[in-house]
Amino acid sequence: MTKLNTLTIAAARDGLRKRDFTAAELAEACLGAMDEARALNAFALETGDEARRQAAAADTRLGAGAAPDLCGIPLGIKDNLLTRGTPTQAGSRILEGFVPPFEGAATTRLWQDGAVMLGKLNLDELAMGVSTATSVHGPALNPWRADGGAKLSPGDGATAAVAARIVPGAIGSDTGGSLRQPASWAGVVGMKPTWGRVGRSGLVAVASSLDQIGPVARDVRDAAILLGAIAGRDAGDSTSSDREVPDFEAALSGDIRGRVVGIPRQYRDAPMDDAVAALWERGIGMLRDAGAEVRDIVLPNFAHGPAVFATIMPAEASSNLARLDGVRFGYRAKLGPGEGISEMYDRTRAEGLSHEVQRRLMIGTHMLSSGFYEVYFNHARKVRRLIAQDFETAFESGVELILTPGAPTAAPAADDPALLDAVTMYDAHAFTVGASLAGLPAISVPAGTDAQGLPLGLQLIGRAWDEAGVLNAAFSLERAAGFVASPARWW
Repeated sequence: MTKLNTLTIAAARDGLRKRDFTAAELAEACLGAMDEARALNAFALETGDEARRQAAAADTRLGAGAAPDLCGIPLGIKDNLLTRGTPTQAGSRILEGFVPPFEGAATTRLWQDGAVMLGKLNLDELAMGVSTATSVHGPALNPWRADGGAKLSPGDGATAAVAARIVPGAIGSDTGGSLRQPASWAGVVGMKPTWGRVGRSGLVAVASSLDQIGPVARDVRDAAILLGAIAGRDAGDSTSSDREVPDFEAALSGDIRGRVVGIPRQYRDAPMDDAVAALWERGIGMLRDAGAEVRDIVLPNFAHGPAVFATIMPAEASSNLARLDGVRFGYRAKLGPGEGISEMYDRTRAEGLSHEVQRRLMIGTHMLSSGFYEVYFNHARKVRRLIAQDFETAFESGVELILTPGAPTAAPAADDPALLDAVTMYDAHAFTVGASLAGLPAISVPAGTDAQGLPLGLQLIGRAWDEAGVLNAAFSLERAAGFVASPARWW
């Protein structure tokens, strides 16, 4: 019999509805997998008691019939999404002891549908990084291993948990590629919807013009199910869209005949592993064989993406995260005799924030300061507009989708000191940051492996609000790639 924790969301949904097993049994299987894989450090907080309570409620609901798709499905929630009554730390000491008094829209929709929360997932401190190396909980590990068993980075805890078959799916945030690049490293699907498709209330904001909540899953169908559950107007987020949410799962025909796919010429000049370049070429062939028309396109400002991101993201973060001061919630430094509020602010942020976060916030504050706003931040905004216009021009020419690598390399060693290097961190998002800056939907799909058997992903970028088209093309690519590899049990 298939172990319940290895089921996809769709398979688990169907099994629950047929009463092949109960939500309680499914939750226990996933909790058992969590216990066995604890060495991966994928979870910042485990919520087994809450999961059992939610699973029991889901079984009652399933017994009554007509339950939503996610009723009884165990999920992980990235720990920068506020969950009422459950501690949220966002990987940072400065939020130590913080218990949110309210819930964000995305997770509220999940609980209304009867989903089961297994725990809060590890991430880089305040989502600043590419590997969880800056997390106060320590780095997460990838269930995949290189030849010789070297420990690798999964990018974040969400992809590690899904790849390790602890949970069938998760939701998290993507600012410059934090769902798609880790998904490529861990051999799972990660999707960033159009900016505004999913409300951001309850998200610990980093860069508000870039942040977007999206799904992580084992396959494209599961990503479509998750996205359909969390998308929609959010009364707590004035930037969220009130557009009708399509049935994303129903859109998965796999038929992409006649669709026009662009291959950006500038991406070919970007540094990437030979295995990544070879997979990209195979992916182009897969789409062409499926009936798509493939064209070369030009995105002339592609190379400026990481620099623009490295300017806008810290600037917006320095404003958003000024609220983390130790006054109302979270960590507060102890004061010595005669010290006052100024010393408390300084010491709290010095002790509560890591060097990497401090560096980014200082850079961001500098970008917004008098005399530098026009030189740096406003100039970056203008170049960002040019990057967005490049995509618009491509789509206006008839291109409907764009295919690129998901990440320039396979998963790196978990202890690689380069993962704490600022340039390396921004370069890891080289292929994903453009869609973030332009606010476009994009998805990373596992499509092959390198010589060491490590997963590699391909990214599809689509027109704004065309998540259905992106998911359908990803579904076609997934079927053509036939990626069935799974990580060995090294933990």
